[in-house]
Amino acid sequence: MSADGRPKLAVGHVSLEVEDVGEAHAFFVRHGMRDIFEGDDFGVLELRGGTHLVLRRAEGTVEPDRTAPFDLMVDDIDAARAEFASAGVTATGIARGRIHDTFHIEGPGGYRFAVTSSHAGDRAV
Repeated sequence: MSADGRPKLAVGHVSLEVEDVGEAHAFFVRHGMRDIFEGDDFGVLELRGGTHLVLRRAEGTVEPDRTAPFDLMVDDIDAARAEFASAGVTATGIARGRIHDTFHIEGPGGYRFAVTSSHAGDRAV
């Protein structure tokens, strides 16, 4: 553990292959990620904690309704679902679980993302 109470390790980068980098980049910025870089074939966004989402132009067609290789975590699951829905993003109902509550959204490029509740509580992340 670090002196400020955060874990010493974090995930540095996750990546997603998409057919339209600009569309995906705009989607993630609109929903709360920080813009780092956007190009035609490559984009970088920042999530809380400093993790970077690297968008790469897919060499072929991305299959529709594909499960994203990572989930998105939020502090307030009910507010997050309401925000996505009010922005016109298709969102499932919230499944209440023992550890996480989860809903799914249709994201850019045909990906389906799980959005889960955080259980970090008052701990710094």
